[in-house]
Amino acid sequence: MQPEGVKVLMEAIILSGTSMAVAGSSRPASGAEHLISHSLDSLRPSPGLHGEQCGLSSILTAYLQGADWRGIRDFLEHIGAPVKAVELGVDEELFLKAVTEAHRIRPERYTILGDGITLKAARRAARATRIFQA
Repeated sequence: MQPEGVKVLMEAIILSGTSMAVAGSSRPASGAEHLISHSLDSLRPSPGLHGEQCGLSSILTAYLQGADWRGIRDFLEHIGAPVKAVELGVDEELFLKAVTEAHRIRPERYTILGDGITLKAARRAARATRIFQA
């Protein structure tokens, strides 16, 4: 990583930590992508790598938000991080179950998942973002 990249990363980490300290919770730095990661952990025999699961889930949640999911996917791919569910050892059925149940992890938190998304919407988003193998 270039020195400027390290600087940007460190500033982001510090600001994230500061926002959580001010809020008194992890809410400012923990959105739907974290809920999906925790949902995956609850459905698997052993937890996966939190950062990898959040990264992959960020692609899907950015798509749902109408944000630059391609940029996130391209960046993750560039650094060698997983961009497909299979790269996490997760099949389609498990990933979709995690996405459709994630809103129950912290129901008091407002995220793009709202009160839950349908299986059809989750599948459409995962396919559109190429989270599933073609």
